[in-house]
Amino acid sequence: MFAKNFFKFKWITRESTHLAREIIVNAEKLETRVAVLENGRLEEFQVEHPTDERLVGSIFRGRIQNLQDDLQAAFVNIGMRKNAFLHYWDMNPNDDSLLDDDDEDEESDEGGQKNNGQKNGGGKKSRGKRLTNEEIAQRFPAGAVVTVQVSKGPIGTKGPRITAALSIPGRYLVLMPGNGSQGGSPLRGVSRKIGDAEERKRLKKILDRLQKLIPKDCGLVVRTAGQGATHSAFVKDLRVLLGAYEDMKAASRDLPAPCCVYEEPDLVMRIVRDWMTEDVDRIVVDDPVVYERVRKECARISRHARNLVQLYDGRYPIFDHYGVETQLEEAFRRKVPLKSGGYLVIDETEALIAVDVNTGRHKGKGSQEDAILEVNLEAVEEVARQLRIRNIGGLVVLDLIDMKSRKHQQQVYRALKNACRRDKARTNVTPISELGLLEMTRQRFEQSLLSQMHQACPYCHGHGTIKSPLQLSVDIQRRLRSLTALLTQEKKETDLQICIHPSVLDRLRTADEAIIRDILSHYGAKISFKSEPLRQAESFSIADASTGQVLFVSGEQPPA
Repeated sequence: MFAKNFFKFKWITRESTHLAREIIVNAEKLETRVAVLENGRLEEFQVEHPTDERLVGSIFRGRIQNLQDDLQAAFVNIGMRKNAFLHYWDMNPNDDSLLDDDDEDEESDEGGQKNNGQKNGGGKKSRGKRLTNEEIAQRFPAGAVVTVQVSKGPIGTKGPRITAALSIPGRYLVLMPGNGSQGGSPLRGVSRKIGDAEERKRLKKILDRLQKLIPKDCGLVVRTAGQGATHSAFVKDLRVLLGAYEDMKAASRDLPAPCCVYEEPDLVMRIVRDWMTEDVDRIVVDDPVVYERVRKECARISRHARNLVQLYDGRYPIFDHYGVETQLEEAFRRKVPLKSGGYLVIDETEALIAVDVNTGRHKGKGSQEDAILEVNLEAVEEVARQLRIRNIGGLVVLDLIDMKSRKHQQQVYRALKNACRRDKARTNVTPISELGLLEMTRQRFEQSLLSQMHQACPYCHGHGTIKSPLQLSVDIQRRLRSLTALLTQEKKETDLQICIHPSVLDRLRTADEAIIRDILSHYGAKISFKSEPLRQAESFSIADASTGQVLFVSGEQPPA
């Protein structure tokens, strides 16, 4: 009786704590957006424009333009506007560090030792044999053709970053062409994120049975999604990967370099491949054509997965219906509110991402230290979420609310590390410093969401501020004195017209009227003002009223 009630209680608990996970797909001609909701809360977001070339993950045959020993890098022409950057340590196709980028961390059959190198004393993976500058110059002279994969898209003024360690991901497996081609044994392993010992043994046996199908110069790794998959599912996935590999080899043979020999699938297909896991309750698509594509792709996984795909035909846009649009607006706000009443201020700069944590209206029920801990814990959870949604990376610095307790500091540090574990991008979090700063890095594959969907303001050119009416009044007065003094010295009649924005004119006619009159009386000049509402607020011009000749211009001019 006790056992029966116990299992009943467990069943009720599991159902009550179930996390509803939905994938919402908004497909339009110029843009495809995909959002992942957990109990209605936006947790993941990706956007892609069909007209843009999919670079990250695509494989190219490129031609080396030049070697830069001082930068320890080669610049490779892959057919893009800017040459791609290939670091010397990424020139070895046996480089197993690529396995850290996704969930393809690999561990071999014997005691965690790598098939292609071992862990060193510091716990870092071997990159294989490091080539010297002389060896690189011999193997990869200028003009040599190399097969490379884009690991990081162009950001700002920098070109794409590439690697010679290739990988073609499938649903359950990752095929690594060329792995082992330089004399080492190809990688064969299972994702380290699969922790169950029995399951690892089962998957390794499946890998052994697949051995005869795998080309000798290719590595193969079981992804985390392969946990629980059947042998036949692995065979189907491997055949798809081998088909892509054969197409890549044919393109490499037939097309002249530089050329693309393998292109990553579009966003919708990548979502099915990478995000369609057992915890997904449904996929909702608002376009009939994309809906059929998703159903067909999900059918390759299972009949159950296919039945999870639904077509949305509501009267409102799909992102409005599911509340995604309002949550997305936060991704472009500088100030992000927290449920506790506190808030974050996020500033994205060229050098780093600065996040300031503030208590705001939060008061807390306990002591001040407990209230600060509560806000900081909520803040680091939200920071991890915002980094994913905004797709921002590089150096991130969190200015937390000061905590005196070392125990509380460790608690917040561990909370951020745990929150970052679900991030597909690689992260590294360091303990809180003596100044109360928490520093972390997040791998950056491509431009942030803000950079993709926005451009610099034509008024402030990305600064975020413009001169105040007071400062512009000072600038105009300074320029007036200079021009009137010069014209008086040349014994010319001084009749000037100043064209300015209405807000600045209002300042000159009220607060600064006496100063302008002093200038007029001192130099005996005539001055008139012309208000131009279409003029930029920082812009003004001074012209000769009689001839119309412009004597001075500051800022951009209004449209004709």
